[in-house]
Amino acid sequence: MPRIQGVDIPPNKPIFISLCYLYGVGRSSAIRICHSLGLDVQKRAKELTDDEIARVANYLDKEFVIEGQLRRKVQQDIARLRDINCYRGLRHRRGLPVRGQRTRTNARTRKGARKTVAGKKGVKEMR
Repeated sequence: MPRIQGVDIPPNKPIFISLCYLYGVGRSSAIRICHSLGLDVQKRAKELTDDEIARVANYLDKEFVIEGQLRRKVQQDIARLRDINCYRGLRHRRGLPVRGQRTRTNARTRKGARKTVAGKKGVKEMR
């Protein structure tokens, strides 16, 4: 099982699919990486030699911000937004959608499970 940047990539999948298991590398980036290094896109990850794996790891290290560095950068960006009290930072702090989505309905992923609030007493029950 090849290891790149501390992540085990699946050996039985094509290299461009296997590279997508790295945080920060998508399909188009993976294909671009293979072409720039002269690797066959459909070659299986287990068929890569140690030299090719090292070339991929070095290329990723130089050209891309991936895995732990990228996660840290994203968290720092969110912390900066919170610190400067901008609108997006407030939305992150409150756990609400950040990019302008509606919240009257939907937004359940960000808001979490519904918190039921007891309804008001009706006029008939007050007698």
